[in-house]
Amino acid sequence: MNSRDFADICRQVTDLSSQIALFLRKESHAFDISKIETKGMNDLVSYVDREAENTVVSRLQEILPEAGFITEENPDFKAKTERDFHWIIDPLDGTTNFLHGLPIFAVSIGLMYQDKMVVGVVHEANRDECFHAWLGGGAYCNEQKIRVSPIQNLHESLLATGFPYRDFEQMPAYLDIIRELMYKTHGLRRMGSAAVDLSYVAMGRFQGFFEYNLNPWDVAAGALIIQEAGGTVSTFAGDDNYIFGREILAACPIHKLF
Repeated sequence: MNSRDFADICRQVTDLSSQIALFLRKESHAFDISKIETKGMNDLVSYVDREAENTVVSRLQEILPEAGFITEENPDFKAKTERDFHWIIDPLDGTTNFLHGLPIFAVSIGLMYQDKMVVGVVHEANRDECFHAWLGGGAYCNEQKIRVSPIQNLHESLLATGFPYRDFEQMPAYLDIIRELMYKTHGLRRMGSAAVDLSYVAMGRFQGFFEYNLNPWDVAAGALIIQEAGGTVSTFAGDDNYIFGREILAACPIHKLF
């Protein structure tokens, strides 16, 4: 496959993401909080996640039948197989926000070829903003090309992060980092959706995003969007294992300052 093929796949995925975003918006207006299911500590799910995933998986199988899946809600798709292509998806990134009526959540769909992301789509449902990119094609929001912020210093930067909600082992060190950055930046924000955070970095709304204890479906699509928007993505240590390494640091030119 080449860039033209990836562009065509990206177009089909953006169409799909628009359908799912509309479904999420409609469901959010009448969602019954009693329908929440608990999988584990602060690990919540609803019929909305499951219905959205079923629709996404079914349609993606039509778009690229040879691809496998890495996804959250259906454990049958969790294992990475020997296939060349894998969809990495989260049908509702920001589930806790959705369940509590906070209007920040998205559908996130990424396509990986071997170990490289080649398509990424994040559709934030409430503002109806579709962030998307394909390898070598640049990054876009609703068909308008986007770039990361040109800011090169921390004191002009607004950063995003996430708070641990199950694994608190690194909490003391994490709070130390947050304390230091509070003094050195315009501030920190916690949106509750890593896919949205990454997309906002690509758009230039945030200058950087960092978080640990993440899963591939949280970051795969957004990471490619940032890279195609001219940003840099790595683990905290600076290597490129951010998809499966459970931590990510993504930023505009300030990345070199971390």
